[in-house]
Amino acid sequence: MFSASFFALFQEIGIGFEETQVLFSNNPDLTSVSVESLRSRLRSLRSLDFDPLALGKLITKRPTVLTDNQIDPLLTFLRDELQGKLEKPRLTRLLSSTEQKLWVSFPQKVRFLVDRGIPVDRVVHVLNKVSLPKVLCGRSVDEIDRTLAFFEPFGGIDLILKRPQILNHDLDAQIIPRVNVLMELSDGDVDSVGKVLVRFPIFLSYSVEHVEGHVEFLSSFAGLDYRQIFRIILVYPAIVTASRERKLRPRIQFLKECGLDSDEIFKFLIKAPTFLSTSFHENIAYKLVLLVKIGYRYRTKDFTVAVRSANRTNSVNMQKVIGMFLNYGFSCEEIVTMSKKHPQILQYNHASLEMKMEYLIEEMGRDIEELLFFPAFLGYKLDDRIKHRYEVKKSVRGAGMSINKLLSVSQETFTGKQKKAHA
Repeated sequence: MFSASFFALFQEIGIGFEETQVLFSNNPDLTSVSVESLRSRLRSLRSLDFDPLALGKLITKRPTVLTDNQIDPLLTFLRDELQGKLEKPRLTRLLSSTEQKLWVSFPQKVRFLVDRGIPVDRVVHVLNKVSLPKVLCGRSVDEIDRTLAFFEPFGGIDLILKRPQILNHDLDAQIIPRVNVLMELSDGDVDSVGKVLVRFPIFLSYSVEHVEGHVEFLSSFAGLDYRQIFRIILVYPAIVTASRERKLRPRIQFLKECGLDSDEIFKFLIKAPTFLSTSFHENIAYKLVLLVKIGYRYRTKDFTVAVRSANRTNSVNMQKVIGMFLNYGFSCEEIVTMSKKHPQILQYNHASLEMKMEYLIEEMGRDIEELLFFPAFLGYKLDDRIKHRYEVKKSVRGAGMSINKLLSVSQETFTGKQKKAHA
């Protein structure tokens, strides 16, 4: 039998009279615990910032959190060493879904993570991203150590800190087979595989079958070999997120229709890999229309070069670039001519281009048509390269110097000539 003080205590956390009766009826151990012991345990739980409603739900689901003495060291560890920073959903699941006998080893395993290299100030970040019942409670220290040791050649702690969720995967059934796919593609290049994983750790969330499906598609449909496929993955690991049928097939088919062979497709994708995943209707289609409007012939190799460059900017900026050239008096044909010589002009920021063109005309006193012969001028940094070199040379060679020779020589050559002129 229990007194009114029990009812009052449970009412504080939102558990009503009838619920308290059912709770005590189904859990006889509660009757053997004093009100003060229950109050003390509730106080420990409240110290972890449980609000009364959440605490009431936890106790209703797992009343043994009030009676099991194995929980005391865990609560002390969570409060004192982790400073109560474990997110409430993680904490609730730890206390409500984990076998109680596994609570004892939890502090030891967290300290082990720190001993293995996870910074003390980042360990909570890791804990808040993983399944605690599975990763910390369900695995032994040796199993955790084996997983960490496996990741060491592939980015180690940096990889884990970037995406702690990879620890949720089973080492033997998931992680090792998925890494082995990359190892096979790279011909055993551990460093390069590590770069892929650190750059895009979500790669490990995709099954072997899924990745091999992409590899087989790129091999059979695009004619790429393993070395080429891995190089594309290295620069753009997110290729595994693109649907083979909705995105990869139509994009590669387009490149084929433009006359590109497998090696040319590879070179295109290395320089513009996001072409495979960018939205067609909201992005690519606008750029294709702009390129056709200024005079590019659709489905030609020249067209793919322009598309590759345009892939690195958005359609709004590209439209402003074309409009700026038109405002300066260039014809569409001349814009195409310049972009064939220097395709990057289509991707540069329009405001930056305008500043360089103004400097060319107003400060350097040059004819704008010089850009037809040397459009690469627009690719150099205005302050660090164009202004600096022009100011250095104009007193020696005059204002009429070739902008090509002024800018295209290496820094070493330019510096050497500068010293010779002073001498």
